[in-house]
Amino acid sequence: MTPSPSVVMAGGGTAGHVSPMLAIADAVRDAEPGARIRMVGTPTGMETRLVPAAGYELETIARVPLPRHPSPDLLKLPWRFAAAVRGARGILRRAEADVVVGVGGYVCTPVYLAARSLSIPVVVHEANAKAGIANKVGARFAAAVGAAFEGTGLPGAQLVGMPMRSRIAGLDRAAARNQARHALGLHPSAPTLVVTGGSSGAQSINRALIDGLRRLAAAPGGHSGSQAPGFQTLHVTGQGKAMKDDDGTPLSLPGYHQVEYVDGMEQAYAAADLLVARAGAGTVCEVAAVGLPSVLVPLPVGNGEQALNARDLAAAGGAVVVADADFTADYVAGELPALLADTPRLQAMAAAAGSRGRRDAAARMAAIVLDTARGHAPGAARQMGH
Repeated sequence: MTPSPSVVMAGGGTAGHVSPMLAIADAVRDAEPGARIRMVGTPTGMETRLVPAAGYELETIARVPLPRHPSPDLLKLPWRFAAAVRGARGILRRAEADVVVGVGGYVCTPVYLAARSLSIPVVVHEANAKAGIANKVGARFAAAVGAAFEGTGLPGAQLVGMPMRSRIAGLDRAAARNQARHALGLHPSAPTLVVTGGSSGAQSINRALIDGLRRLAAAPGGHSGSQAPGFQTLHVTGQGKAMKDDDGTPLSLPGYHQVEYVDGMEQAYAAADLLVARAGAGTVCEVAAVGLPSVLVPLPVGNGEQALNARDLAAAGGAVVVADADFTADYVAGELPALLADTPRLQAMAAAAGSRGRRDAAARMAAIVLDTARGHAPGAARQMGH
């Protein structure tokens, strides 16, 4: 009898890495219930909370970032990196790994190199339109490479989409709308704007939104009463970033509802007629999968990957991309009400977004992972020397 495959998955740091890793793991378990799955992260990333909460075993190795400037840390880098590779090699041996799956982040490079030294095949998934350093390393000798976007430049990459939780991948927004709005305390029929800056919130988006909504509430014509200015807003502020009035009480504006986080973004997606968000890879792929019109405000720092993530969806007509510097109170007060009132345009954007969406990425990645594991000689990680 063929033993169940042993799958070791590496990734972490942010939800953008951990979420697709968990989605792939769930799909592997769905396809092969007996699969043994172990995950590797660092002691400081979001994986330390998210992986155990999802029911998977997590082991950690030291986080070894590359210093950006000459420093004593740069001199210590070779020893720290070698120690991380040794730690990863020990994890792979103990797991008797048949395949290593990496999704990016600091932890992946030492795990990829450890797998290579033990002749364990590597499968890479790249979530961003612009590949990270770790996945550039792993893709050079990977058995397979999956990508959420075209044009990553990784050798041998095949477009599979973004692995996402089944509750999002299978979401029917129209069918779920009323229940979602009720659960979130929203009016069932009012046009609905959902604004989120991601898991950590986004101060510039938050401030522009509030200033714009205040301007609408104070505008001549009677928006200062109990009625919203033609729409309602659900503002997901981010943990610890609740918006307050000058007296320190929770912000009160017509039609405005705020929460620090939503437990399950599928509810927010179902409730929304329009989403305003950063252009993280997960968000871009999820709004495409569920057919949700969006205004995407790429993070203005880093290596520009968020603008690249949003490029194809915007070109297809499913999203509007607004530079961070241009997402102002004027934009909120002027452009967003007009867009929310333009039902034909929102319908066209929803159809365009849905045409770019891929709902089966997790299952496709799981099939690649299991095919790769089955082609591996069982026990090779045990048999290799120390």
